[in-house]
Amino acid sequence: MQVIKDSILSAIGNTPLVRLTRVFQDLHFNLYAKIESLNPGGSAKDRPAISILKHGIETRSIRPDTVIIESSSGNMGIGLAMACSYFGLKFICVVDPKTTTRNIQLLEAYGAQVDMVTEPHPETGEYLQARLDRVRSLLETIKHSFWPNQYQNEYNPIAYHQTMSEILSALGRVDYLFCATSTCGTLRGCAEYIRDHNLQTKIFAVDAEGSVIFGGRKAPRLIPGHGAAVRPPLFRPGLADECVHVSDLDCVIGCRRLVRDEAILTGGSSGAVIMAVDKTKRQIPKDSVCVMILSDRGERYLDTIYSDAWVEEHFGDVSHLWLQTEGVETCLSAV
Repeated sequence: MQVIKDSILSAIGNTPLVRLTRVFQDLHFNLYAKIESLNPGGSAKDRPAISILKHGIETRSIRPDTVIIESSSGNMGIGLAMACSYFGLKFICVVDPKTTTRNIQLLEAYGAQVDMVTEPHPETGEYLQARLDRVRSLLETIKHSFWPNQYQNEYNPIAYHQTMSEILSALGRVDYLFCATSTCGTLRGCAEYIRDHNLQTKIFAVDAEGSVIFGGRKAPRLIPGHGAAVRPPLFRPGLADECVHVSDLDCVIGCRRLVRDEAILTGGSSGAVIMAVDKTKRQIPKDSVCVMILSDRGERYLDTIYSDAWVEEHFGDVSHLWLQTEGVETCLSAV
């Protein structure tokens, strides 16, 4: 039966779970993907965007003349832009040169004002800190402004309690959950739900090589929205049972495997998640129920992850880069 939604915002959530049967051969456990790209704004970040804004409206921190100001590399900004468009709120999204042209176009299509930080922070060398400094500057100069602060606002992880509830409602039990990390909103929200309901689910946090969230050494990263140069305030020790670090190249390989084998066109952190499953699959017991959260749409990465020219620029000549995948040689350039 067709369900009629009251608004585009009420279409957020209840994304499908898809059984994956092709990306790994002879898999001895059940593997499912939570397809968060089917949220109306195209990513899991729709959930915290509406969660934070609704709480702000309910507490009157946000009024009709309030200007919403946030730092984002893409998905959270797009989720906020969609919600602000619906509520009739002005939104300024602070971005940096790593933000893709496609994401900037999406922000502007929703009516957001894009504020570009052009130089990294002079002390840290990081764009994130420069973006946050710009947000604080705008908050000081713009009357009636509000910072959702996705990096610290607890209504970010609270939004993902529903994600975990949806997964459990569909499957009955989950033995292993694979979740990419950035602000730690998804990770913390799912971990809190698991703890509060006394579940036995084990969490694999999937972090980027070059990210410091789980104590790694800071290094340059290419994939936006995966990992962090500064440990987010939402992080707490013990959120994950195990952390798997994944390289930028692994993200590319994982994304291309998903679209080739499962016809799922997804974003960079999802490529990381599928490769984390590949790295750990031998330690997962037979007949376990495993879920991966796939965070966003692949269309936003057509100029990067799915571009042979971009891959060649950053990783070398793809025509000579062959990958051994489940016993079958596969050319990286074959999508």
